[in-house]
Amino acid sequence: MGMSVGVLDHFNIRTRNLSATVRFYEDILGLEKGARPNFAFPGAWMYSEGKAVVHLVDISATDEAQKPDSGVVHHVAFASQGFDGMRQRLQSKGMEFDSRQVPGGDLWQIFVNDPNGVMIELNYEAAKEGGSAAPAERRDDVGAR
Repeated sequence: MGMSVGVLDHFNIRTRNLSATVRFYEDILGLEKGARPNFAFPGAWMYSEGKAVVHLVDISATDEAQKPDSGVVHHVAFASQGFDGMRQRLQSKGMEFDSRQVPGGDLWQIFVNDPNGVMIELNYEAAKEGGSAAPAERRDDVGAR
């Protein structure tokens, strides 16, 4: 019988600032806060296209230290659509971000950090972005930093 790990289901962030984190995923990335099981600890689930892709756990009432970034996990990536719209949204919200074209030009990317220092990578298939203006193709790579 064949075996497959499958695709990424969700990622989990343990935060001391739940409200700012929810606002980021709602207002900046456009995810929606939705249903969450009645766990014995506070948190939120953030949905994209009907799927809970970001799980948030509020650690503010605990002694657990807030980690300064995403630790050994460098970034989390989403297959995305609407490159120009996301760039405009980030600019209108005053968010710092980096946009670039992967060498070869088939993939465009936007990198932005959430309030907890988690780097979010948004990937766009160039062929599906229509009249969008391509970001600069650069030799450096965010993944190398």
